[in-house]
Amino acid sequence: MTNNAPQATPLLRVENLQVAFHQGQTSVTPVSDVSLEIHSGETLALVGESGSGKSLTAHAIMRLLPYPAAHHPSGSIKLDEQELIDLPLNKMRSIRGRRIGMIFQEPMTALNPLHNVEKQISEVIKLHQNNSRNGLREKVLALLEKVKIPNAEDKLKAYPHELSGGQRQRVMIAMALANNPELLIADEPTTALDVTVQREILDLLQELQATDNMAMLLITHDLGVVRHVAHRVAVMHQGKLVETAETATLFSQPQHPYTQELLNSDPTGTPVTLPEEPERLLHTKDLCVSFPLHKPLFKKPSRFLHAVKQANIHLDKGSTLGIVGESGSGKSTLAMAILRLLESSGDIHYREYTLNALTEKQLRPLRSKIQVVFQDPFASLSPRMTVSEIVAEGLVVHSQDSKEEIDRKVVEVLAEVGISADMRHRYPHEFSGGQRQRIAIARALILNPEIIILDEPTSALDRAVQVQVVDLLRSLQEKHQLSYIFISHDLKVVKALSHQVIVMRNGEIVETGNASKVLVEPEQEYTQVLLEASFA
Repeated sequence: MTNNAPQATPLLRVENLQVAFHQGQTSVTPVSDVSLEIHSGETLALVGESGSGKSLTAHAIMRLLPYPAAHHPSGSIKLDEQELIDLPLNKMRSIRGRRIGMIFQEPMTALNPLHNVEKQISEVIKLHQNNSRNGLREKVLALLEKVKIPNAEDKLKAYPHELSGGQRQRVMIAMALANNPELLIADEPTTALDVTVQREILDLLQELQATDNMAMLLITHDLGVVRHVAHRVAVMHQGKLVETAETATLFSQPQHPYTQELLNSDPTGTPVTLPEEPERLLHTKDLCVSFPLHKPLFKKPSRFLHAVKQANIHLDKGSTLGIVGESGSGKSTLAMAILRLLESSGDIHYREYTLNALTEKQLRPLRSKIQVVFQDPFASLSPRMTVSEIVAEGLVVHSQDSKEEIDRKVVEVLAEVGISADMRHRYPHEFSGGQRQRIAIARALILNPEIIILDEPTSALDRAVQVQVVDLLRSLQEKHQLSYIFISHDLKVVKALSHQVIVMRNGEIVETGNASKVLVEPEQEYTQVLLEASFA
């Protein structure tokens, strides 16, 4: 954690803030009576489960809510004693990006996909600095170097999709810091980043904060991050601030029952018990996946990116194989190759079948036996289909059941994952993140698969919901003798579910073995680095 913040007049003071929204003739108030303050050089962490009002509070400070539908029945937001809550919009624009910077939760959606890195950062500078066209490229390059983007000059013309998750987050930080703000609001800045990149991003923010004496409001659900970074912690629950304390005090002596519950919400327990002689379900032999780096018009490609190299894995019935490694290490690519969604060389054996030798027609009946749950349930669930239609989709393809029988099975499987039957006619946007992930699990489960591939299924969920999903996966595994391939950067979650673990780096498996040994006493230096970078 950074040095203790100096005690002085608060840079930001929020008093009795309410956030309300007009709904027809009525009004709802999701945030009420929030009071907090942040000093220069200090980090205040705002924590709480999804829907507690954290991001709404941050957006109110930035005046980014959908006014006039949104309004503030009471409250005050002062930046250096200047009232922001009723500040004219043109004056508020001069504060946003200049005195208050913001890092949004998902850089892929926050960055413009049609503009390159140089143009997006340049725009922020030109809005707030006079004569900013002089040496503009040099300023952008300096910012990219400040946030430690490798080969910064080469990245100026890159578009967001050409960058890794960590690089996109660094671009967002560069944009937020372009005008040297006094306050930085970081909304889940490390969500879905692997542990080494997460550590680098947080170290970078602390370094920049110390250099510029910048205040930071850090919104996160990761309590390990809070413990290492924040000076003070404010806990939100159901739109209200229930506790504020120094970080060390809050972790050692939490006062409010909700804070105590939050601190105890870590994925725990051990993997389900396996039979003495488990049945081998799946194994690969020398599995490789390569992508051409360029495609000549009339020639075969001569240069390739080898995303997965000579991967040999095995999965037993009822067991979990955890796959860990940095972004770009080949984890998801390996899983997509096993699903036959990517071309590969080598062998993929499922029971008596060699999957890579089958035609698509021969493979189709087997697809129901190997299902997948993706990282972002909001992106993987069609917004135009009801939950019932989403969950039933696989049955419509793979079975001859009547509509009545399909509906009965949908109701049954939704009950298994904790979703009420009377909610099945709703749409995905009407559910929380945890509920959407349960729906995605139900969609995979309804086909009675033997193997489910789980690609970062808990990374975007807060800790309390993560615990619920991990417990659900464990109970389903025990009940149905499911086998999981579990991809994650969260080592606590991997440890709670996995029997075996493989560690990947640059497409290669660098270490493999029992999870209890690899995640406690790793042999390889790279695995040791991963564990050291984790805030677990």
